Amino acid sequence: MAQVLEFKLPDLGEGLTEAEIVRWLVEVGDVVAVDQPVVEVETAKAMVEVPCPYGGVVTARFGAEGTELPVGAPLLTVAVGETADARPSGDADTAHTGGAGDGASGREPAAEGSGNVLVGYGTSQAPARRRRVRPAAPTVNGRSRTPEPVRDTRPADGPVPVISPLVRRLARQNGLDLRELTGSGPDGLILRADVEHALALRSTTARDRADTATGTTAPAAAAPAASPGRAASVTRVPLKGIRGAVADKLSRSRTEIPDATCWVDADATELMRTRAAMNAAGGPKISVLALLARICTAALARFPELNASVDTGAREIVRYADVHLGFAAQTERGLVVPVVRDAHTRDAESLTAEFARLTEAARAGTLTPAELTGGTFTLNNYGVFGVDGSTPIINHPEAAMLGVGRIVPKPWVHEGELAVRQVVQLSLTFDHRVCDGGTAGGFLRYVADCVEQPAVLLRTL
Repeated sequence: MAQVLEFKLPDLGEGLTEAEIVRWLVEVGDVVAVDQPVVEVETAKAMVEVPCPYGGVVTARFGAEGTELPVGAPLLTVAVGETADARPSGDADTAHTGGAGDGASGREPAAEGSGNVLVGYGTSQAPARRRRVRPAAPTVNGRSRTPEPVRDTRPADGPVPVISPLVRRLARQNGLDLRELTGSGPDGLILRADVEHALALRSTTARDRADTATGTTAPAAAAPAASPGRAASVTRVPLKGIRGAVADKLSRSRTEIPDATCWVDADATELMRTRAAMNAAGGPKISVLALLARICTAALARFPELNASVDTGAREIVRYADVHLGFAAQTERGLVVPVVRDAHTRDAESLTAEFARLTEAARAGTLTPAELTGGTFTLNNYGVFGVDGSTPIINHPEAAMLGVGRIVPKPWVHEGELAVRQVVQLSLTFDHRVCDGGTAGGFLRYVADCVEQPAVLLRTL
């Protein structure tokens, strides 16, 4: 007899708590094999194809394309066993007879899973977080399975219909009781906009009370921006996906890291000549970014204080022996920072190839979570945008970032005479907890010396 097993959205690693369904790869009634990809989802870090741990017939799918689901929410159900080859009727209410582990024994048969141990993929899922959530209404064959109304069935002390932990944190930080809100999302789901509206309303009410107490009246021009007459001129863009992840990380960096920035102009003429000579010798072309990365790894070997992070809980500075070099890459989906593993062991040719591979994967949206995490230092070439300088925000939890502006011809005093040289501005933003200005200045000066005289780098290899 066939047994219907429920496959839930697995923990995709790196603290990700939700994912958006981009594209279903199977239909209800399709036969799937163990570890066959069944859905493509987008997290805050990358596009991921999620494989199903069971082999059998798909009996139901939960969530339309574009729906955001929390980790642990049902994705689909699969009929496994002797009669699994029978095509289902497509009715979600009859196909979905129970959750994972339904059956006489109450346990999932171990033989139906692949047994693979992969972070965020495969069938050995990490234990679900103890979060009481209510997923959005699933759809099957275009029809909606609408659960019971949340507010009519939830006990007074039961779970609140809110998925996003960011929404919970926003309410908690502002002392707002979520049970007092009526959500505008599916089935009464409380969204961030609902919390922001409630906070704005509370602020307006408090201001009106204060005006009444003091005998003053707020001018008509002080009406809320969301008034009916002005609503059409306002556009709200959800902070989710990569944009939301970037916002959270940058905010955390600014909040936690006491950063400082120093910068210097450098004559990059000899560096550009060296690159031209290397490329003229034949073989794979060497990129400027690869040469700068090579200089960075040499500088970090001299100033290891900057290849570090701060463990605030233990009040310790953690220094890393290996350099995992992140580099900022702008894509249509937003800013991402792929990581070149063991950059200190690579030559310029290997670095060029790895930069090209990761950049292409970033543009295609196929970077894995592992390729987007674990960096120890970041190189940011904002010169590609045609700007000279910047004060970068450190990629938390790292301790420093080197920024590189455009390389352009400028008047420069060279060997005692005014000449036109290829000049670049270098900036270093560093965590002042890991070192003082002398170390940061020494690092930046060494980088500039290598840019101006590449032979300096050769002496350290």
